Amino acid sequence: MVMAATTLTDRSVVRIAGADIPGFLQGLVTNDVTGSLPVWAALLSPQGKCLFDFLVWDDGDDLLLDCEAEASDDLIKRLTIYRLRRPIRIERDFSLAVHWATEGAATADPRLPELGNRWIAPTGEPASGWLEHRLRLGVCEGRAELGDTLWLECNAAELNGVSFSKGCFVGQENTARMNWRQKVNRRIVVVETDVPGPRTRVHYPELGLAVEHRRVDDLDGAVVPCWLKEALARQASA
Repeated sequence: MVMAATTLTDRSVVRIAGADIPGFLQGLVTNDVTGSLPVWAALLSPQGKCLFDFLVWDDGDDLLLDCEAEASDDLIKRLTIYRLRRPIRIERDFSLAVHWATEGAATADPRLPELGNRWIAPTGEPASGWLEHRLRLGVCEGRAELGDTLWLECNAAELNGVSFSKGCFVGQENTARMNWRQKVNRRIVVVETDVPGPRTRVHYPELGLAVEHRRVDDLDGAVVPCWLKEALARQASA
């Protein structure tokens, strides 16, 4: 499926091919890659902080990672460390690109249906509007926005980025402990501002938006969509 002006030029496709690819990735990433795909997942540090986030798609016996283009080479290097002697290939697939549209017959974004639809196909014309659309919904991604942050503070539970029933993954111990205690004291949030502040991780002046790491009791000026508001209410009543 190829449509005009749908290619997300800030994304790349990494193909993982070889023997038992789901089994290889299942023990590393935060979500269940043996069931229905796509899913949003991350590769964490042993301390449970986000190193890379991506969407995982199936393509026959292979898995495709829909990932941040600038981080793709580093992601490949990191996964190669875990490959050891397995007969597995991990490489960019330059024949494919990630596509997005706000409507149509493609697959809904697994993080939040309101994000729109995504698919993998050969490169087409560049899409426009994705960044603001995503940020206005309070959804963050990529190393600049999420990097080196505890995964649950990246709103992973609310945006379907973690499975607590799949078994072990890198960084699971801290992630599971935070979930069990139901205490996520800080969150990555989108803030409406024209001026970056001391807590700003990324500023998008052309949009009047920034991404910040805030305490949950200090969200003045933050975009708090329904999915986040519900999570904060549940935590406050726990």
